[in-house]
Amino acid sequence: MRQSKRGQVEPFLAMDVMRLAAEAEAAGRDIVHMEVGQPATPAPAAARARLAQALEQEAMGYTVALGLPELRAGIAALYKRWYGVDLDPARVVITSGSSGAFLLAFTALFDAGDKVGLGAPGYPSYRQILKGLSIEPVSIPTEVQNRYQPTPSEIPDDLAGLIVASPGNPSGTMLGAEELEALMTHCAARDIAFVSDEIYHGLQYDTRAVSALEISDDVFVINSFSKYFSMTGWRVGWMVVPESHLRTIERLAQHMFICAPHASQIAALGALESLDEMEQNRAAYAQNRAMMLEELPKMGFSRIAPPDGAFYIYADVSTLTEDSAAFAAEILASAGVAVTPGRDFDAERGATTIRLSYAQSPERIAEGLKRLAAFMAAR
Repeated sequence: MRQSKRGQVEPFLAMDVMRLAAEAEAAGRDIVHMEVGQPATPAPAAARARLAQALEQEAMGYTVALGLPELRAGIAALYKRWYGVDLDPARVVITSGSSGAFLLAFTALFDAGDKVGLGAPGYPSYRQILKGLSIEPVSIPTEVQNRYQPTPSEIPDDLAGLIVASPGNPSGTMLGAEELEALMTHCAARDIAFVSDEIYHGLQYDTRAVSALEISDDVFVINSFSKYFSMTGWRVGWMVVPESHLRTIERLAQHMFICAPHASQIAALGALESLDEMEQNRAAYAQNRAMMLEELPKMGFSRIAPPDGAFYIYADVSTLTEDSAAFAAEILASAGVAVTPGRDFDAERGATTIRLSYAQSPERIAEGLKRLAAFMAAR
């Protein structure tokens, strides 16, 4: 049977590495997972309890396409608490994870053939989702001196949109208020739609993350319960959109998804009540981050932009290899540590970079660092 050209997207290498690690575990090996950005902690206790109670009382049928009103109101309250932003809950759209939000946003904002810019290194699924929608992704090479974030002078004028992530994946670096405003002002003056990926908000260590909604309402903001709220597999996220785009998003959501999973929305309500528990998780990530920043340079992984947030280290390994995929495979085979080759995040320069996630428990991260040190010493 025929296949579409737009469907020929590239693999998600982090998931490929995860599969190889799972195969090694099935064969009896102990693997330390530093390849995927997945918290080792379960969903918050209140989320699980709330769902357990609801399962006995509710049929869990469809919700309205934009999501449970109570959940949308709870997310609006979170913006008030975290950023001091008064957000109309009507502008909050509950989605099937952030991936569902990207599909809705890109479909609502861009036509086939439009060009959309994204910084490199960056989250690989941006590029592949755009390609799958016949939209042209335009990589903007970023530099370590700019903390792997784009600057206004690097933005082409012929773009229909720009995607920015702060904290970023794979770098973990953040844009300050002035840098974020400069990018948004630059784009607004050129009618470039601005999409702000804020999925790692809440996971910052020295200074708080700035939301694009603190600067303008004329922006698409995407977030999720996956990372800070430790609910990756529940597939529930959200998006904040301008009022002018709300009905378009609603119609698309009705047809593409009907609604986000009802059960996950119920659990998300409990997650919003669990910020104290989530802060305990963040404290563990902070401990992991400190270990990584102290130990990795001792092994030879010294060329990194220290992460402000998220739970990643993006390391330049050009002095160690010219093939990060082979290097990652060697680390997995020899050390039992799974890491992600940089080509996932930067097609042009990723052959000499790797990403290491520190989303596991401090004990597992310590074990992974011990194994990496032994691997590098014997290499």
